[in-house]
Amino acid sequence: MRCFLTALLFFISVLTLAQVNRNDTIRTENHPRDTLSARTPKSELEVVSTIENLNAPYTKPAFSPTKAGLYSAVLPGLGQFYNKKYWKIPIAWGAIGAGVGITIYNDKRYRKYRNAFVSEINGVPHEFSTYNIPNLKEALGRQQDLWKRNRDYAIAATGLIYILNIVDAVVDAHLYEGRNDPDLVIRPTMIQDDFTDRPSTMGVVLNYKF
Repeated sequence: MRCFLTALLFFISVLTLAQVNRNDTIRTENHPRDTLSARTPKSELEVVSTIENLNAPYTKPAFSPTKAGLYSAVLPGLGQFYNKKYWKIPIAWGAIGAGVGITIYNDKRYRKYRNAFVSEINGVPHEFSTYNIPNLKEALGRQQDLWKRNRDYAIAATGLIYILNIVDAVVDAHLYEGRNDPDLVIRPTMIQDDFTDRPSTMGVVLNYKF
């Protein structure tokens, strides 16, 4: 009888320990919490206004970004003329003209030293032959490399200015003052550095929603 009671108590103890404790398990299901959302719901007026704006008839923009970009690609400054930003035309022409002028100047200097370098290698007299320059061939080679590098930099800078001219025309057409686009907003703001003690400064913030 004692052995039976001992075995029964052992069996009950095993069953008791085998029960799952709900407080000691990890729950994977998402139970509702007694917390309040920090996000303020929109009022009925804001909801109605949003629906009306979304359902508003399409209004053709004043300027087409595609046309502005194509015009500037064909002739720098033409896209700015299309956008009625006439004051930007001299800037575009002046920047691209300066780049072209610098490129031509560096190319002429490069060809000058290049021809002299080739003539020096072939033993043909050239305009620098009368100069008392030690290691004339190496000096001419360095000069031709210098002016060639300057010419390549000028070409790259002129190409960048040309691309910026197109980008400026496209952006101007997108950001035309007459267009009211709530998803693309540019407005002044105060910029504050939270990591230093510097005072706040004025700046511009760009908000884009997509």
